Amino acid sequence: RYIGAEGAKVLAEALQTNAYLSQVDLGGTYIGDEGAKALAEALKTNASLTTVTLYNNEIGDEGAKALAEALKINASLSQVDLNRNQIGVEGTKALAEALKTNAYLSQVDLRGNQVGDQGAKALAEALKTNTTLTEVHLSSNKIGAEGTKALAEALKTNASLSQVGLWDNQIGAEGAKALAEALKTNVSLSEVDLGRNQIGDEGAKALAEALKTNAYLSQVNLSDNQIGDEGAKALAEALKTNTSLRKVNLSDNQIGDEGAKAFAEALKTNTSLRQVNLSDNQIDDEEDEGAKALAEIAEALKRNGKG
Repeated sequence: RYIGAEGAKVLAEALQTNAYLSQVDLGGTYIGDEGAKALAEALKTNASLTTVTLYNNEIGDEGAKALAEALKINASLSQVDLNRNQIGVEGTKALAEALKTNAYLSQVDLRGNQVGDQGAKALAEALKTNTTLTEVHLSSNKIGAEGTKALAEALKTNASLSQVGLWDNQIGAEGAKALAEALKTNVSLSEVDLGRNQIGDEGAKALAEALKTNAYLSQVNLSDNQIGDEGAKALAEALKTNTSLRKVNLSDNQIGDEGAKAFAEALKTNTSLRQVNLSDNQIDDEEDEGAKALAEIAEALKRNGKG
């Protein structure tokens, strides 16, 4: 898979005249900043490519800046995958600037970079005006409460995003509370991934309040978040009135028998939920109460699936 910067330059030359290719996958080919710059030049004139995959390529801020300049001009790309590179705040800011004017991109993947709070703030500003992006993936980017609050503010008015991925960041309860406020008014998001973010019971309670009124979300990932019975009970209470959620992932938390019983109770009336993942919690699946609750949950989900 190694083609390096020189190989990328050769390919870029070809892309400047090719009018038929729609997808290019250079994932894990170590093109670096120099290779990214060459491709960026090609993307300024190429009008056929719709998908460019550049994951795991040691692309840093300089490469990202070059690609951002191309995105200000390019009118064909709909998907750009830059996950697992070395793009920091400056590169993210450049990409965010491009997203303010680009009207063609629908998916941007920046997982596993170094976006941080400042980069998240820049992207949030872009999301206030961008109307074409439907998916933004920002997992594993050291985004804390500050960056999350900025993104949440943008989500209050953004009406195009359907998926936001924030797995494995540092959102915490404060960030979760901000996102919860956004979910009370957002009408486009259908999937939100907040796994591994230390949101705890307080964050879960805030999100539960939002789920009582939000009628658009269908999938929520809250796995590995230090959520205990109190947070689980709040979420279960929300499920008594929520009719849009289909999948809820609460695996790898600290939910015990009481939380499981609350979900079983909620599912007596909820007929829309199809999947609830409660694996790797503290529910005693061999004793009476925990085992009974899990059996009731499984039966209810089976019923819902037939509906």
